[in-house]
Amino acid sequence: MLVSTTDPITLKDISDPENHPYVIEGSGEQALKIYFEDESTKNVYLGIEVEHPGNDFTVNLDNPQPMGGEDKKH
Repeated sequence: MLVSTTDPITLKDISDPENHPYVIEGSGEQALKIYFEDESTKNVYLGIEVEHPGNDFTVNLDNPQPMGGEDKKH
């Protein structure tokens, strides 16, 4: 398991992680244990919506419009 002792919300280092809340993302050897300063920053983190473009095919990310400087193809 990987461990992060930097609160991802405040970016502060947690010097005594055993006394702070955490979440575990993923599973197995590649799981990530993330420590937080307090429950409020943990809740902010948990409230962030995550997009899964590889799993959510209800959104089409294709943009058929030409970018600036590109010629329109007929």
